[in-house]
Amino acid sequence: MESNNTDVDTGEKCNLNGDCAPALDKQPFDLNNAKNIDDISTPSELKFDEEPDYEDPDVKEKKKEIEKCLENLDYVNLEQWQAFAKGKAGLISDDYRRKIWPLLVGVTQEELTDPPSLDELSTHSEYNQVVLDVNRSLKRFPPGIPYEQRVALQDQLTVLILRVIMKYPHLKYYQRAHLLKYQETMVKMAMNLDHGPMAAALQSWGGQVAGYGGNQTVVDKVPADMLHLIDPHWYQFPPMNPLWHGLLGFTIGVLGFISIMGNGMVVYIFMTTKSLKTPSNLLVVNLAFSDFLMMCAMSPAMVISCYYETWVLGPFACELYGCAGSLFGCASIWSMTMIAFDRYNVIVKGIAAQPMTNNGALLRIFGIWFFALLWTLAPFFGWNRYVPEGNMTACGTDYLTKDWLSRSYILVYSVFVYFTPLLLIIYSYYFIVQAVAAHERSMREQAKKMNVASLRSSEAANTNAECKLAKVALMTISLWFMAWTPYLVINYTGVFESAPISPLATIWGSLFAKANAVYNPIVYGISHPKYRAALYKKFPALACSVSPDEAGSVASAATTVTEEKPAA
Repeated sequence: MESNNTDVDTGEKCNLNGDCAPALDKQPFDLNNAKNIDDISTPSELKFDEEPDYEDPDVKEKKKEIEKCLENLDYVNLEQWQAFAKGKAGLISDDYRRKIWPLLVGVTQEELTDPPSLDELSTHSEYNQVVLDVNRSLKRFPPGIPYEQRVALQDQLTVLILRVIMKYPHLKYYQRAHLLKYQETMVKMAMNLDHGPMAAALQSWGGQVAGYGGNQTVVDKVPADMLHLIDPHWYQFPPMNPLWHGLLGFTIGVLGFISIMGNGMVVYIFMTTKSLKTPSNLLVVNLAFSDFLMMCAMSPAMVISCYYETWVLGPFACELYGCAGSLFGCASIWSMTMIAFDRYNVIVKGIAAQPMTNNGALLRIFGIWFFALLWTLAPFFGWNRYVPEGNMTACGTDYLTKDWLSRSYILVYSVFVYFTPLLLIIYSYYFIVQAVAAHERSMREQAKKMNVASLRSSEAANTNAECKLAKVALMTISLWFMAWTPYLVINYTGVFESAPISPLATIWGSLFAKANAVYNPIVYGISHPKYRAALYKKFPALACSVSPDEAGSVASAATTVTEEKPAA
């Protein structure tokens, strides 16, 4: 049923299925003053007339004949009404259809009963299920019809189903199959009663419904207590192939195992190796800890959901899941930002920099988690919300709700948790690269003046170690942005409605973002010689062979001067 209550902020008009459309120029009918359902269905809300006024002379003549027959009902038989319905342009207009259809099915005015009120319909035990099933036909109406007509047709279908099961209580309503039968009945009735534009439209619609595999959708397996979190956008998509669920479950399971083991090793080694216990490395441990918790929260729940092909852990667990993914992602990127600032402080400012202390590092870590919690708890208090992703096996932020309060969260959140860290990191590494290039240039010039092949003082060795650490951090940060950028694009696509979003695209974007938690231990294992040496020492089985030079390349702080041999 289309509610003509207009939103005071947006001027949009919403129907009982939860769809909103821009307000029409015509002053809407006040639903609160409606006596019954029929009061709301006016010709302006649902018209299938090809043109507002037919120019065809035959149609104009037919209109006159219909009006004459309507004025003399006692002298017109059934065959005459059938001839009108089957003839050119059918019954021409919705106004004529309302008057003639009862005559075609042999219903007199005396036999008509008062339709149920809106309150009666909405309190029926099957009301929610009927609305849900009608929502599944959201995008299956004839293509190209105006939004207002589609919404009105949805409302009429909802009312039709409810009135049938209310009038005949012995009928039992079951979703999918019965809805398909009701839709089929509507199409057949339209074809039998009227050969005009409405029949053609409904016939097209019926063909579309049949093409969608019996009206099955990706939402069909979602438990009833989760339905209030499902955006109507997803009802247009058929179920995903079970092979995709299997592949997704296997992938997230493998990634989860690698991430938990790898990040667990990073935390253990950095916290138990004396040479790695530095204030700067506390930020590295915080990053690994965040990634470790990310996969502890994400992987098992998604594996279970992929097994059942839908989210089965309940709405509150869905909200916690979405909150956890957002929280740990935010903590990771700001940990990387603080690492970039630390590298900037050490490399760019050099001996003039104030070194980071343990208290300073811990204060930064506390600030990171406090900041992340502020952003990720906001949806629990009404600023956006956490909802199932498109394939219903994971949860994240709601980027499909059209009100600007919800949209604003996505936009503001992306500024403070994506673009701001990105710009700060670019700023830091821009000057880091400049400083490293200037340092290497000065070292070459000094070596040339001293007629040596290379020159390494204690300070230079330390700077070289810091440069290697900066490269590790740069690689880690680059991987983070490559992982999360596709998910940002999906969110922005939903907010600005710039392109269609499919369930498969959303879940792979989400999975790609979660995979970032796997990269960090691999990067440190490959690029951090000091960490690699400690790893081989604590886990000898992981070492094939360790080069002494490799183990000490970063730790060494001795002065090395290699004289250049004279040319032969």
